[in-house]
Amino acid sequence: MTGGWVSTGLGWRDGRPVLSAVHGRRVHEREAVPGTAVGWLLGGPRRCVGAWLAGHDERTPCPHHAVIAPDGAAVQCPSCQSVDRGLALARDQILDDGRTYRLYLAWFGEGLLKVGLTAEQRGSARLLEQGALAWTFAARGSLPAVRRAELTVAASGLARERFKSRTKVDHWWEHGDEEHRRTLLTGARARAHGLLRGHGVELLADHPVTDHVGLFGLTGGAPGVYRAVEGLADGAVLAGLLRPPIGRHLLLDQPDGGPPLLLDTRLLTGWTLTPAAGRPSCGLALAERVRPAEPDTQEALF
Repeated sequence: MTGGWVSTGLGWRDGRPVLSAVHGRRVHEREAVPGTAVGWLLGGPRRCVGAWLAGHDERTPCPHHAVIAPDGAAVQCPSCQSVDRGLALARDQILDDGRTYRLYLAWFGEGLLKVGLTAEQRGSARLLEQGALAWTFAARGSLPAVRRAELTVAASGLARERFKSRTKVDHWWEHGDEEHRRTLLTGARARAHGLLRGHGVELLADHPVTDHVGLFGLTGGAPGVYRAVEGLADGAVLAGLLRPPIGRHLLLDQPDGGPPLLLDTRLLTGWTLTPAAGRPSCGLALAERVRPAEPDTQEALF
């Protein structure tokens, strides 16, 4: 990337993690391949990246070139937030847009079962973006019908509508085996179907369970200690060797052998990036994290 390219974060295209940046309406994309060395010098101020508007397939740049907070996950100014199609859907400000939606059940670790919806045309992109360790589709239908189904499942206590990012990260390495995840999700789907008969949705009884633990590189080599990036600043350098991306997060091994850096790429969004090959990471607000210990399953002697 050359000077002037503004990061729009990490997304998933056809099952592949892709880093993207924009310059006006021009888009640059680069697959986040594990083992690749990356290095970026961040230039400020951090600016709003615009909005996805109804009827448009591309992001519309912010007309105000608005400056946004340098250390938050919000990537839009209030004006762009107010017209963004995705945010309007999340806030129930769009009752029906004519598209077909799917209800999903996603597993993020023991006790972390989520219910949500996604437009059918997006396939599995939303599950990959959220970092779901395993998931399955449970039903399909119009937006109003699938939204009612989502609320019904959440109200039953079977699954929740959202989990904090930190909660997901803390459970990344507590995933058990694939058969356990498959059994849990197929059982949860069967219980959800018992709740949803008569809701006006098509129940998907035979949809397979998709597992992302291997794709996310969580089957081995988990760091016992890592440093979470909590803030970026003008003039900071972010560098390292990419591990497999997990949802919207990057794990970057450090050349000096220090703990890897964990970056929620929403923090990177809005900064201007310039290549900084060979420079070490600096100017970052970091917090040390310790991977939770595996639960002790040995029976007590007394």
